Amino acid sequence: MTEVLRVENLVKSFPVLGGFWGRRIGRVHAVNDVSFSLNSSETLGIVGESGCGKSTLGRTLLRLYEADSGKVYFKNQNLLDLSRSELRRTRRDIQMIFQDPNESLNSRHTVEAILSEPLEIHGVGDRRSRKEAVQSLLAKVGLPDSTSNRYPHEFSGGQRQRIGIARAIALNPSLIVCDEPVSALDVSIQSQVLNLLLKLQNEMQLSYIFIAHNLAVVRHISDRVAVMYLGEIVELTDADSIYSQPLHPYTKALISAVPTPDPTEASERVVLKGDVPSPFHPPLGCVFHPRCPHAVDRCKREKPVLRDFGGHQIACHLAEALG
Repeated sequence: MTEVLRVENLVKSFPVLGGFWGRRIGRVHAVNDVSFSLNSSETLGIVGESGCGKSTLGRTLLRLYEADSGKVYFKNQNLLDLSRSELRRTRRDIQMIFQDPNESLNSRHTVEAILSEPLEIHGVGDRRSRKEAVQSLLAKVGLPDSTSNRYPHEFSGGQRQRIGIARAIALNPSLIVCDEPVSALDVSIQSQVLNLLLKLQNEMQLSYIFIAHNLAVVRHISDRVAVMYLGEIVELTDADSIYSQPLHPYTKALISAVPTPDPTEASERVVLKGDVPSPFHPPLGCVFHPRCPHAVDRCKREKPVLRDFGGHQIACHLAEALG
């Protein structure tokens, strides 16, 4: 497979201001030393609890947030080194679907204006061809032609998200970052939007980074899954293995919390003690050790690296023993 994206040691933090003069008193470590790759036509799911850095990671990849350090290679070009004009040209090939279409769609513009805007910005076609392109986009996402003259508030949440998806594919990108695109939708609508994303992926050979906290949703759409905890990837492998044979104690706890459709099926719930540590003062050593039932002294002192065990990557000193 062709590698589309490679992320190396990406770091993003935010300053914390305090005191009378609003001076910087510390930093919130949102994304800490994250590395992974993504192949063409592949979906990498990124899961974890709220506040683990999933959305920040997605926005930093696209430079909606500027990274502190690291490298983001898109088709062998480091996005973090590009000038504003170079980045603008590259963004034709990288798009984002946001969580809340209510916030991401301009309520004062018609659907036609919303979908035409990226084409106009990048100088694609004339007015007539852009109008035809809008009709084609609406058809691809399952909306009627009459949709183009209406405003976002006239649609349901699922329809608005389809408009957001249409905008994301308007320039025929090769990579789309999906930031919890179905979490704000009813369960019955979620499956329709997920199936639409899969259909578009097959038709357009799209690569997805799919960010979500719902593990059932991620399992449905992802080829591989990365599990994040407190800004770090603690486990990464194919979707089937992450659910059938999780290795990291945190992943095991997440998987055990997924409801089973069969009420008679016995399942052993792994309950973690304590709260997620503050990203303002992350723990030394392994970030998970304060809640890990298997932690030893080494875990408190030494930070584990993401190691590969036959295609199954895990950041844990006890990986071999726990596996």
